[in-house]
Amino acid sequence: MIQRIDHLGIAVNKLEEAIPLYEKALGLKCERIEEVATQKVRTAFFTVGGTHLELLEPTAEDSPIAKFLKDRGEGVHHVAFATDDLLGQLAQAKGAGLRLINEAPVPGAGGKQVAFLHPKSTRGVLTELCTDGQH
Repeated sequence: MIQRIDHLGIAVNKLEEAIPLYEKALGLKCERIEEVATQKVRTAFFTVGGTHLELLEPTAEDSPIAKFLKDRGEGVHHVAFATDDLLGQLAQAKGAGLRLINEAPVPGAGGKQVAFLHPKSTRGVLTELCTDGQH
């Protein structure tokens, strides 16, 4: 079952330019930067209450984040829900007629397993399901 909103993913052109905005203008602290090679992305994490903000910078021109930035520019990329049963959530989503981007979980940031639901089947919102736990 879904436990909570785990994080909001925000696509940015350069982490080095975006991190100071969140730190200086909003008073948040960047907790860590991590590269996720399987997703072709570098991430920076901030915590607000029990939810994380995940800034996403592409590491390759064929990265999904690079395509998003080219098509839409910087901004909210996805919402991620933590679940204690990722395979069960995927089966439930598929059973409800949603289009899965990932039929099986893939490695994500923070050692989590993740899977995405296609925004064309979720009212325009790219939706990530991820294993519950700390980033």
